[in-house]
Amino acid sequence: MRLTLLLLCGAVLHAAEIRAIVLTEPATAVRIEGANAVAAATRQGTLRCTPNAAFRPADLTDRSGAYVCTPAPASVPAAMPAGLPGAVRQHAQSGARQAAATTEGLFVYEGGQWRALTPRAGKRSWALADVRSTAFGSDGALWFASPQGVGRMNATGQWQLWAAEDGLPYDDFTAMAAAPDGSVWFGTHRGAIHFDGKTWEYRQGRRWLAGDDVRSIAVLPNGDAWFATDGGVSVIERRAVRLAEKARFFEAEIDRRHRRTPYQYVLGVTLARPGDKSEWTQHDSDNDGLWTSMYGAGQCFAYAATKDPLAKQRAKKAFEAMEFLRTVTQGGEHPAPPGFVARAILPVSQGDPNATHYTPERDRQTRDTKDKLWKVIAPRWPKSADGQWYWKTDTSSDELDGHFFFYALYYDLVAATEEERRPVRAQVAAIADHLLAHNYNLVDHDGKPTRWSVFDPRSMNQNKEWWQERGMNSLSILAYLKAAAHLTGDAKYEQAIQKLIREYGYSMNVLSPKTHLGAGAGNQSDDEMVFMNFFTLLRYEKDPDLVQKYALAFYNAWQNEEPELSPLFHYLAAATTTGKTFSHSGGTEDLSPSGPWLAESLDTLRRYPLDRVNWGQQNSHRTDIVPLSRFARDGSPRARGARNNGRVLPVDERVLEHWNHDPWALDTGAAGRSLSDGNSFLLPYYMGLYFGYIPAGE
Repeated sequence: MRLTLLLLCGAVLHAAEIRAIVLTEPATAVRIEGANAVAAATRQGTLRCTPNAAFRPADLTDRSGAYVCTPAPASVPAAMPAGLPGAVRQHAQSGARQAAATTEGLFVYEGGQWRALTPRAGKRSWALADVRSTAFGSDGALWFASPQGVGRMNATGQWQLWAAEDGLPYDDFTAMAAAPDGSVWFGTHRGAIHFDGKTWEYRQGRRWLAGDDVRSIAVLPNGDAWFATDGGVSVIERRAVRLAEKARFFEAEIDRRHRRTPYQYVLGVTLARPGDKSEWTQHDSDNDGLWTSMYGAGQCFAYAATKDPLAKQRAKKAFEAMEFLRTVTQGGEHPAPPGFVARAILPVSQGDPNATHYTPERDRQTRDTKDKLWKVIAPRWPKSADGQWYWKTDTSSDELDGHFFFYALYYDLVAATEEERRPVRAQVAAIADHLLAHNYNLVDHDGKPTRWSVFDPRSMNQNKEWWQERGMNSLSILAYLKAAAHLTGDAKYEQAIQKLIREYGYSMNVLSPKTHLGAGAGNQSDDEMVFMNFFTLLRYEKDPDLVQKYALAFYNAWQNEEPELSPLFHYLAAATTTGKTFSHSGGTEDLSPSGPWLAESLDTLRRYPLDRVNWGQQNSHRTDIVPLSRFARDGSPRARGARNNGRVLPVDERVLEHWNHDPWALDTGAAGRSLSDGNSFLLPYYMGLYFGYIPAGE
């Protein structure tokens, strides 16, 4: 059932930020020279940088060559009245008003002399020293930045003060500049900070800057912010865009780079050079089926929301790719049992993967050193019957979760005719029949269950090795069979469900779908699987008692994930638990998601970066971070935590490929050699459109 929320309509624009590297030589200062020109001071002299009229970008994020720089005269600093105590860090002037940040404090020039300011706001009173920067805002307010924090004094002399507990990300300041819209940019020794009076935005790493040590900032009348850094000169351009424009950009990027093989599995790519998208290499993954399923699911929602025939075409292509993962395993020297689906495929022309990385020796080493249940299987990549493809074995439960999530949506939202629906029923029935024929397990070409696709009652309820997966895998098999029952109408799938529930307690297992130690603990891949399966299961379950149980379990799982700012998780939960209740001896609970999830989801989609390169982003040094408690870290040595408002870092301050990433990790990304596709934006965006969570004007 489609659930619609009433939202304000009309065109809704937000500022998307795009970084351009203008110079790679270290710079000490930047200053505005007219409406669209900036002068940069470098070791080789001063250069005047202006937009390149001949520049033709390859895509929305391509800014290489967007500016040209020519030699220019060096600037002469504005004269300041004498008498300032301490060394001057930054001088600001607005008409006749002057202010100075010095090693001794913050001063304003009044009545022919400098006067020190002592900011006071509420219970705070700061005796300033070592003030790093100051500027006059577009509204005339005076701003400053010091190790104590940030302050703003309005025209009437009233102060506002912000420190780490108010969300200030970092406080080792170096520079400041006011923007025309009333916001302010701060430079630090480890990145830049943008603040509009409500929201702090931390810009660190090559996604945003040429270098992290910001020496000077200049903001043009159009809002573009220029930075002189130890790594050169860069500019963060601010453009008004709609979410629909973002979606079109990511669709075009996927069509250009991210469709692997003629079957078009949607995956990230490897770049030949850091950040350079002109040359790339496609590759397989362990989860070709999962990621392409989730891409296909997004296209199902896109077609249902927009009726765009291209979305239907893309969804159909994704289904055909998933269908081939089953048919490719049949026949050849090592045929899998009917209904088995491969993880991935590789063309034989690329060479035999079994000869190098995927060897029995490697499997034995993994089993002996990391996982005693790891499968030793040879070949791990059998060859197809026609000799054209290698297909990857040992398919995991998360693959199947993606398959069934997608098939149900494709059947309900896209496949309109019997001709379109027949192959979907056949695909689902083949996989479900395989599971029934093999005691609810996915069995490989060696006649044994795969490492993770184990769902049988004895393993779930009696084998201690599966205690962590008991609830999750019980949920998975119920969702698969429920989808099969819905799509095929065959009573045997519902009969199997009832057997698992009545004889083996699977509906009770589902009440605790994931074993974890609170927010931030556990594995987000498990969360992604749980959320997709609850969405599928609750769409089709009609039994009132089971609906209450499943909805309660899903609501509890959502509460644990709520601080992670995932629009996908929010939308999956809201679409299935809104309006549902759980009645028990103590009363009746409303299971509708509450709190700021709707606004936070929209904010995440708006802030979702257009740049999908995996540039490293460091946050463990920030002052607004609260580390996760030891018991929630699960023994991980990585720095993990959240902001002091309880939320994880915003999506544009960390590196995200899929929604199974760890949003609590503080230091993410790498050296810019991989490029993710944009499906982690597209799926929640189209889903939000379909369910009415996103305004039409976006």
